[in-house]
Amino acid sequence: MQDIRASLERVRERIARAAARAGRRAEDVLLIGVSKAVEPVRIREAVAAGVPALGENRVQEARAKIAELGRAVPWHLVGQLQTNKAKDAVELFDLIHSVDRPELARELDKRARQGGRPVEALVQVNVAGEASKGGVAPEGLGDLLDAVTKLDHVRVRGLMVIPPEARDPADARVWFRTLAKLRERHGLRELSMGMSGDFEVAIEEGATMVRVGTAIFGPRPAAPLKEPRER
Repeated sequence: MQDIRASLERVRERIARAAARAGRRAEDVLLIGVSKAVEPVRIREAVAAGVPALGENRVQEARAKIAELGRAVPWHLVGQLQTNKAKDAVELFDLIHSVDRPELARELDKRARQGGRPVEALVQVNVAGEASKGGVAPEGLGDLLDAVTKLDHVRVRGLMVIPPEARDPADARVWFRTLAKLRERHGLRELSMGMSGDFEVAIEEGATMVRVGTAIFGPRPAAPLKEPRER
């Protein structure tokens, strides 16, 4: 079984080297340990080893883990969010990475207003137009951001992307650059991009958050069945 403390240290070293190549500071990149399908005992090891934030893909799985592990570090939702799960997401997560449509933003606003605190969010952009992935199209980003600015309880901090799968991490560079340009165009701060296979390239292109699972926790078991899509 993978030594989490050693793995986390190797990931930190890779982040530092990538940041140095880009003339950036490693501390300006938030490492999110993606704990999807990882047992709570190993997540606890990662927190003890100093992982600064945790990311989950599914609301239901996160609820059980947060109940058991608590909130020693922030929890991020890095997977797609169904509108009917908005209430739970508002209660559970410190940052939601996957706002991609006005109706979801409105539902988050409603639930946040009821809960008495704003929602911190990123907008997911489908830079490559992949039908299998969520995210607003780049040409629709401006309209979505305009719609969200009219909401009192949703705060958009930046953008998120999941680029097309590629054998060579460098192939993702074009998509990371596209997202960075969109971030600059719209005056946003955060860029959530880069996973275990390509986070170094993402950092070179400006990522402020990287979502790393396998490189910290090792290979996961077979993925559970997806929750029904009710958007």
